[in-house]
Amino acid sequence: MEEVKITTEFIKLDQFLKFVNIIESGGFAKQVIKDGLVSVNNEVCTMRGKKIRPGDIVEFDGNEFKVI
Repeated sequence: MEEVKITTEFIKLDQFLKFVNIIESGGFAKQVIKDGLVSVNNEVCTMRGKKIRPGDIVEFDGNEFKVI
């Protein structure tokens, strides 16, 4: 699991996927989230605007990221 530090109170899920360089574009991020391929705290999340905060764990395509 990779730790990712954010310097704001939260980051939206679609922006987070681009921030960690696992998704190339906002359009692709929107699609994989809509298709149910992204999990937040072990639950499938289909809301691209989901607020990701420190302590959350985001998983996509076999990669796990813990937000600190």
